[in-house]
Amino acid sequence: MLRTCPPEEIASLLPGALAGEYCLAPLPSGTSSDHLDPTDPLVQTAAVVVSTSGSTGRPKGVALTADALLAGARATHEHLGRPLTWVSPLPGQYVAGLMTMVRALEAGTRALRCASDLSDLDVPDEPSAISLVPTQLVRALAQPGLLDRLRTFHTILLGGAAASSTLLDRAREAGLSVVTSYGMSETCGGCVYDGVPLPGLEVAVDETRGRVRLRGPMLFAGYLGDPVLSRETLHDGWLHTQDRGTWADDRLTILGRIDDVVISGGVNVDLAHLQRVVDDLAHGSAAVVAVPDPEWGATVVLVTDDPTATDLQAWRTRLASLGIEPAGLPRHVLLGPLPRLASGKIDRQGLAAWAAGRHAAHRLED
Repeated sequence: MLRTCPPEEIASLLPGALAGEYCLAPLPSGTSSDHLDPTDPLVQTAAVVVSTSGSTGRPKGVALTADALLAGARATHEHLGRPLTWVSPLPGQYVAGLMTMVRALEAGTRALRCASDLSDLDVPDEPSAISLVPTQLVRALAQPGLLDRLRTFHTILLGGAAASSTLLDRAREAGLSVVTSYGMSETCGGCVYDGVPLPGLEVAVDETRGRVRLRGPMLFAGYLGDPVLSRETLHDGWLHTQDRGTWADDRLTILGRIDDVVISGGVNVDLAHLQRVVDDLAHGSAAVVAVPDPEWGATVVLVTDDPTATDLQAWRTRLASLGIEPAGLPRHVLLGPLPRLASGKIDRQGLAAWAAGRHAAHRLED
């Protein structure tokens, strides 16, 4: 039986889902469940169905079994060296927030909630971990009182989006025990910590395109209502991700998504690399997207919510000095909001559509 629920009911219903009493599908109030097929056979085997955020496409129902969820939780505790109390300011309907509850249940510890801005963050008496996204960490670094509280955590698990090296350096210089995580809904959240796979996870990288493949007990069972996509994504025991990376010295480095490479004027532009460089300069206040262009095929546009950072030539000069090739330099800088999904990620699909409209208007004016 597929049982939907609002985020505030997840904690009370999760034990029943892990015990096989129903398949839990947490959704924010007012959110459509049309993408979930209650007749799908996966409902009979899954404990939880997590809806993806839809940052790069339509939402999907990711079926996670109790065995996979608990395997992911146990692997985290083994990697970190001890069971911890988990604190989360992240929405429980997404896998990062959900897994804080699963880890606590598996270890017999507590799972605590706090506001997304960490304004009501209390420090537990026992050894604890907190899950954050980079945007939350950037804002926390500007609040001395909050930093004092964060320094007491055994682990600050940072995921949901790529974190720039500058942000990580600032956090560690501030005395924060930050651990970066890579994973997705299909892997029950983070499964690679600071480049090291969790116990039981295997990593492989295709030589041709650098596509990352994963195999282990924490993989999902399939997508509800989409057996074709399930077979394309999960076959031969491996999860074939949409991410590019390198695997060397038993460490995984994520370079970006397969579709982050666009062609502008016949030249490949790696948007993920460009975004990392921009992050080091703008500390989360700017994003780059590719938009259609009749002359170049695609061109780079930089969007910032900082009104003091809209000088196009200054951006181009600075980025060029850091090794960005001419095709990757932005052709427009737009002042506007950086829309975010409830998961904390930038809504890149929405941002690209907005930027494409503005870019087209600029071309007409020119």
